[in-house]
Amino acid sequence: MLLVDVARASADVGASSARLAKIARIAELLRVAGDEDDPWLVHVVVSWLSGELTQRQIGVGWAALRSLPEPADEPSLEVRGVDATLGDIGAVSGKGSQARRAELLAGLFAAATDIEQAFLRRLLAGELRQGALIGVMADAVGRAADIPAAVVRRAAMLGGELPAVAAAALTGGASALEQFTLRVGRPVGPMLAQTASDVADALTRLGGAAVFEAKLDGARVQIHRADDAVSIFTRSLDDVTARLPEVVDAALALPVTDLIADAEAIALKPDGRPHRFQVTASRFGRRGGNTGPPSQRLSVFFFDVLHADGADLLDRPTGERLATLDAIVPEHQRVDRLVTSETEAAQRFLDVTLDAGHEGVMAKSPAAPYEAGRRGAGWLKVKPVHTLDLVVLAVEWGSGRRTGKLSNIHLGARDPATGGFVMLGKTFKGMTDDMLAWQTERFLGLADGPTDGYVVTVRPEQVVEIAFDGLQRSSRYPGGMALRFARVVRYRDDKSAAEADTIDAVRAHYERGN
Repeated sequence: MLLVDVARASADVGASSARLAKIARIAELLRVAGDEDDPWLVHVVVSWLSGELTQRQIGVGWAALRSLPEPADEPSLEVRGVDATLGDIGAVSGKGSQARRAELLAGLFAAATDIEQAFLRRLLAGELRQGALIGVMADAVGRAADIPAAVVRRAAMLGGELPAVAAAALTGGASALEQFTLRVGRPVGPMLAQTASDVADALTRLGGAAVFEAKLDGARVQIHRADDAVSIFTRSLDDVTARLPEVVDAALALPVTDLIADAEAIALKPDGRPHRFQVTASRFGRRGGNTGPPSQRLSVFFFDVLHADGADLLDRPTGERLATLDAIVPEHQRVDRLVTSETEAAQRFLDVTLDAGHEGVMAKSPAAPYEAGRRGAGWLKVKPVHTLDLVVLAVEWGSGRRTGKLSNIHLGARDPATGGFVMLGKTFKGMTDDMLAWQTERFLGLADGPTDGYVVTVRPEQVVEIAFDGLQRSSRYPGGMALRFARVVRYRDDKSAAEADTIDAVRAHYERGN
């Protein structure tokens, strides 16, 4: 299969707003891939259309994609070959690795046509947004393999990775999916939460009563134990067992033989308040395990259980799973919890949790099963939203449905000391179609240079209100900080750039621990 086939399908999917049309187009491509009877080819195609590399990370960021060769005239790249080249790029290490990586990348892009270059650029930059979310992909796999979508989704939930399930379905049929069962040692796609505006909204949506849990600003981990063998997986299903010996010890201390559990690993200060998220996150990048200073030692707090001593609990209600958890895990290692139907009590619990330095709360239906790999309606997150008034410094041309529109905005805070602006990140989230049309016209009028490149620099005049979940340390931006989960609230035509928030105010917010 040629890369251009995948690139064209991606463009078609991104250009369509209809879910059924997206499913049909992806299924069409997957049938072609399946006909080649190559499971890995299907795996690669599903991964790419889901916006993921099969290698996860290969050390190529947006900066490496700024200057690329002219596109080829005719398509020649094959999917298998491109995946292998990306693997080679990721494997480069040692002296001269940056130059060698750049050489391989340039060779790949020189052989790619214009549409292939656009696809690869977005894929490598983590910006392939075409609406091919896991639900759409699972339905497309089911249609391509002539298997009920619910069967595919269940297999993906238990197998942890839709690409592997798709490869099995398209090359082995429905019977091949029987291998995907809940198994200790194999990571399961974690259940995710939807968002509620406040605790009252959460109670209403959950039928009047809910289990409220403290939402810690740590790192979610999935803990597997089989006798004395323990495996720890991240939310993205990466194996980090060797890096988290204290989490392994916590799992081995529990009075069980077999276990799959959800937990939060978090670095706490001596007073019990959380360190900044980056302190916790640094442990996950530390391949030598617990070699950091004592302040980086992680505590572990359990909040759900999927399997215990031979019993699968996925389909059991939340209340029953928590009863099992309480019988296994000591109270001081469980996430704080309140079961209530009273808004006032829920609000007090939220306030106490926030005062302790945590993110907010989770509200869960007592009757909800564990919907592995899905953003289920039975889990809702409630947390405060921070906002800043920032200035747009540049805008990137969109892709897919946003082709021809200026989309991803670069955000800066005002620096009173220099009279300039300090970049804090970028976002394309929260933009309606009307907003995209308006900002395209607006920013072309503010363009401070060529408009035919990938990034259009603009005069720093337009203020935008940005909601974000917090700030994190970052070496990518000159201010040393970056916004977490930034999204557009509205454009502030009532404010001039001179009234935007300052980098000093942002830094103070960061120092307060967000």
